[in-house]
Amino acid sequence: MLLGNKEDEKKGTLFVVSTPIGNLEDITLRALKVLKEVDIIAAEDTRRTKILLTHYDIKIPLTSYFEYNKIYKGKLILEKLKEGKNVALVSDAGTPGISDPGYLLIKQSIDEGIRVVPIAGISALNAALAVSGLPANKFTFLGFLPVKKNKRRVLLEKFKEREETLVIFESPYRIVKLLEDIKETMGDREIALCRELTKMFEEIFRGMVSNAIEEFSKRKSIKGEFTLIVGGSGKLKFKFQSSNAKTDLNK
Repeated sequence: MLLGNKEDEKKGTLFVVSTPIGNLEDITLRALKVLKEVDIIAAEDTRRTKILLTHYDIKIPLTSYFEYNKIYKGKLILEKLKEGKNVALVSDAGTPGISDPGYLLIKQSIDEGIRVVPIAGISALNAALAVSGLPANKFTFLGFLPVKKNKRRVLLEKFKEREETLVIFESPYRIVKLLEDIKETMGDREIALCRELTKMFEEIFRGMVSNAIEEFSKRKSIKGEFTLIVGGSGKLKFKFQSSNAKTDLNK
């Protein structure tokens, strides 16, 4: 729908705001300005967003918008937008709309002729790709793979012969199982496994899938969401390397 008529001009704006994935200083000046000036902030995790807002002394009303209330809350937020209220949509961390329920609200807003404005910033996907050491000129983002093993392996088989780099999100509880599935379906190829990016205990593991399985299988506990970068078929292998960076910049 084209914007520009009087009815559309009365509507508010949905700002899709990227927020830090760890370090609170990784936020843009424009994002802070928007968060301070909107009427409502819709957050996937209000507890995490409160930490950010408190840090920057932002006192805008906060409401939850997540997977299990997105239908009900989405209707309420759309009503506010139609009334002329400006809303900032923020995800758990990073950029809303990418593997999170924010996509639905964005799509609904577009369908209703509401202006949707991106406030660019950090994304775990881009951050991990940039430091992976694997080709980033062409890649496919797969997001979170199916929980069930059979469905996960079927999907991996579909991408076995693809030459571009693959990007996958995974939880710490299933990361070893995912690595084993990749090795069984795609072979022992090069990967970069990124955990806790920009945080105090940031870890970037570079090597072969077999190296990663050996390393993470022996850990008693694994914390933090993973962004896994998988090399395409036929790529040159690189030397095994893992880096742990402890920094005091995460304040």
